[in-house]
Amino acid sequence: MTMPAAFQIGTLSRRTGVNIETIRYYERSGLLPNPARTAAGYRAYGPADAERLQFIRRARDLGFSVEEVRRLLGLADQKSRSCRAVHALAREHLTEVRAKIVDLRRMEKVLAGMVAECAQGTMPECPLLETLAEPRRSRLPEP
Repeated sequence: MTMPAAFQIGTLSRRTGVNIETIRYYERSGLLPNPARTAAGYRAYGPADAERLQFIRRARDLGFSVEEVRRLLGLADQKSRSCRAVHALAREHLTEVRAKIVDLRRMEKVLAGMVAECAQGTMPECPLLETLAEPRRSRLPEP
């Protein structure tokens, strides 16, 4: 896919699949550099911006936080990259992902039980809504 030397934010959004407001957010947060401006004041992006945005999008899709993406970009921007630092960050993230999987499995059990209790017709009382309205207490079964 060939891109022109400079293109506007709408083109960047379409080519990368990243929402325009998200692109602006990444600029404000410093993940993307502030782009050059045309004489008319429009943002002007280049292929390097698209590549960086694609990197950010992939990292976010994998669940990396904005701060973790910032650290990854810092490592990627270095001339002599530290695989050790990237490995440590990835190992940290893997631990977080595994903890989320455990939580999601617990949630799945609770939701499956609530759905099984819930009638598909109309009832004066709905077990699903009643469970959600209960004061917060852990109903999640232990793994």
